[in-house]
Amino acid sequence: MVVTSRIQQAEKALKKAKEKVNPQFRLGYHIMAPANWINDPNGLVEYKGEYHVFYQHHPYDENWGPMHWGHVKSKDLVHWEHLPIALTPGDACDVDGCFSGSAVDNDGELTLIYTGHHYIDKKQDLFYQNQNIALSRDGVTFEKFGENPIIAEPPADSAHHFRDPKVWKHHDTWYMILGNATKEQIGRVILYKSIDLRKWEYVGVLAQSDGTLGFMWECPDFFELDGKHVLMISPQGIEADGENFNNLFQTGYLVGDYKYETNQFDHGTFTELDRGHDFYAVQTFLDSKGRRIAIGWMDMWEANMPTKADGWCGALTLPRVVTLGANHQILMNPVEELTLLREAEYQMCKDQMLSDHYVVETNEELLEVKSVFDLSNSKAGQVGVRIRGMNGEETRLTYDIAQQKLTLDCTKSGKQEDGIRHAALDANGLLTLRIFIDRSSIEVFANDGQVTMTSRMYPKEERVGFELFTTNNDVKIKDLTYWTLKDIWK
Repeated sequence: MVVTSRIQQAEKALKKAKEKVNPQFRLGYHIMAPANWINDPNGLVEYKGEYHVFYQHHPYDENWGPMHWGHVKSKDLVHWEHLPIALTPGDACDVDGCFSGSAVDNDGELTLIYTGHHYIDKKQDLFYQNQNIALSRDGVTFEKFGENPIIAEPPADSAHHFRDPKVWKHHDTWYMILGNATKEQIGRVILYKSIDLRKWEYVGVLAQSDGTLGFMWECPDFFELDGKHVLMISPQGIEADGENFNNLFQTGYLVGDYKYETNQFDHGTFTELDRGHDFYAVQTFLDSKGRRIAIGWMDMWEANMPTKADGWCGALTLPRVVTLGANHQILMNPVEELTLLREAEYQMCKDQMLSDHYVVETNEELLEVKSVFDLSNSKAGQVGVRIRGMNGEETRLTYDIAQQKLTLDCTKSGKQEDGIRHAALDANGLLTLRIFIDRSSIEVFANDGQVTMTSRMYPKEERVGFELFTTNNDVKIKDLTYWTLKDIWK
């Protein structure tokens, strides 16, 4: 009954907070909480024919605090419905927070696996962490396991960082990886196994930093993809290297070969997954169509978050299908269901030469834009798309043909400091840009996911459309089509 009353109290506070939210930057087709703070996506799972997404949530404040699990579900990965908060902290196993984790369908029992957070000295950020489960038969109300924690403490050679369990089943055995750090502050991922999700045996280290990949690996995810194994991680503490690793913390992947019998993972180098400003803590799941689908947190720690003044903060990215491309590169592309967002289609030009710029006037805030540049015989220096606002506001996406570099510039749309991100891209004669624009976000998918760039933006003025541009010479526009998109929250 105490847990029920905590959920009711949190829901009541959330309802009250929602009434005070300023809608100016509220997103139209992304997962958000009704109000206040959210961060990592948790527990992505398909259960009884519906998609469930949980997220780290503080229902009492627009700033990070004692973590709860917020909850949405959908039949189509597009139209989301808010459900009651799934987990609240305060029990002996999770006194100071229900931190990130995962979800599995265990023969009809939806099981959440999460980290319990416990402060020893909050001011000095001294804490310890353990692993717990909560169970549900209806996918809405969850009861914490009476014998939590299922893993009380990390291996003896660990630092206190011990969190973010990702669980999956291989043959008849459950496996769990956790983000961890050694006592020497070396980031790593460790592995456990279980027959029943309740009693766990430590297997060993799955992968570990060579000293260059940070002091802690958060939010790990491990899965098979096209015959290879992929480890996605969010390392803390990687130093910036030119145009790489420019965010406070990074999210990326290692691809290689794995043997369950020996827990041996032979992998290549760490690669950033998204080259924008605001992509972190990605998680994936396998759906009933056989797709590996990823969703990330669409913000970054210590970034400028002006929506706090509006009574909310944080959102999740669009769902993306993950595939393996050439040279073991991870590609991400929007799920096909996102075409359900489209309201009206406008094909503006096809096989047309562009000598300077082509302007599309629209004050619609929610847009999908597809532009295809034929670069094969062009002597242009740069081509790209500019999202236009009043009084000089803009978000600019530029491809430098000679340098083979894609640049996203948000300095004139709310990111005055550190507003530019770059990504190497060999367009190979054809540049395809698929761009999703929301009230305070942009997601770019270039050349079928060879590059993705995700950033929040906070324009103060009304949008007046977008334009295609070229510099120094003509370029052929093979296609320019855009769609107005529906607001799923209205």
